Amino acid sequence: MQVTIAPKAERTLEFGIYRDGDNNLDTSQTSVLTQARDVSRADDSVQFTVENTTSAFRQAQGDTVTDTYTLDGGAKHETNTRPAADMANPDNLAQFVARTLDNAEKSGAKQTWIDLVDHGAGDGGGLEADSYGGVMPMQSIADAIAKGEAIHAKEHPEDANRNVDGVVANQCLMSTLGFADALSHANVRFLAASPETMVSPGVPTTVAETIARNTSDAKAMAGAVVDTVMNTRYGAPGFEPFAPAAAFDVLDLSPAKLATAERAIKSFNDDAVSSAKDPDARAALRDDVRQVDGMVRFPEATPDMPWHADRPAMAVYNTIANDTRLSDTVRSDAAEASAAVRGLVLAHRESASFDPFGGSNYKDAAGPTIHDPLTRKQIDPWAPAVSETKNRFYVATDQDAFARAIA
Repeated sequence: MQVTIAPKAERTLEFGIYRDGDNNLDTSQTSVLTQARDVSRADDSVQFTVENTTSAFRQAQGDTVTDTYTLDGGAKHETNTRPAADMANPDNLAQFVARTLDNAEKSGAKQTWIDLVDHGAGDGGGLEADSYGGVMPMQSIADAIAKGEAIHAKEHPEDANRNVDGVVANQCLMSTLGFADALSHANVRFLAASPETMVSPGVPTTVAETIARNTSDAKAMAGAVVDTVMNTRYGAPGFEPFAPAAAFDVLDLSPAKLATAERAIKSFNDDAVSSAKDPDARAALRDDVRQVDGMVRFPEATPDMPWHADRPAMAVYNTIANDTRLSDTVRSDAAEASAAVRGLVLAHRESASFDPFGGSNYKDAAGPTIHDPLTRKQIDPWAPAVSETKNRFYVATDQDAFARAIA
């Protein structure tokens, strides 16, 4: 039976927190919920829908449970505790999305955002549940969000146009073209994420307050969210405070903009692959890609990470566009691809030197990354357990052909 939900109050933002603490980040990321309590106490325009799987601060070792509740005015409501859910199960995420949208309708929220809190693996996915031995593939995350939207629309047809407006990836490495494209196809409008690894607890929950204050101006919202993340400092008294992110983006997931980027990148890849049949052109392309550092910019500690091949897309295309060794066609294609990616970036900031990662420099880490390996071993080293290449955008843009042409 379909039940119509009558809004009982008009809020600005319903902010869903899906926190998978079933791993080594459990204790460090509990501050996400402490911050949510403080925000809800200070700002009644924001309500939180929380699903929190955790064993932190519990007496029995291995006592992992899943708590669900809403949070406003600093108080929990509609609380429920059950045995630990598999947070890496797409169906579990879909039900959470549907519940968050239900609560958004109840509260009359103008926008609905979801904060995914856990490990991240770029286009490989994230939401690692150790007890279940699972990692949710990136495409499955987006598909689960779309499924949750469909569940809400079916059960509440009077509110069928409500979707997830934005996703906060409180996870490493999730500002990628593949994830942006997948979320866009799930009707998500914005992605707030880092192209690089972050220091847990990552994105502060104060971004919810920032979003609520700027729902009518996407550009202002994006700039304020990036500033909130990059200006936050953690650290115990007497120790040097640290920022959680080396770089952070807010992306516009307009389907038209993603389609433009897809066409531009496919045109570049097709022409570059053809050009790479000439050994000199192939050498130039390889040299250009090599000049742009990939992500996880502390390779001495992590020599085998696949994300060393995830490079800032704009930096790659700009380098190629300026290479006079290459044909005018390839250079023009690269310039158009860079411009198309730039059109997705509403706001960005980066650290010139990020001390937690050994002072690594991020001066060119603007915008989303694209998977550009230089060796065959780097193309998909952890597949099939974690695959960076099994996503719609990688296939549709012929990115695999480009990778194999230069690798």
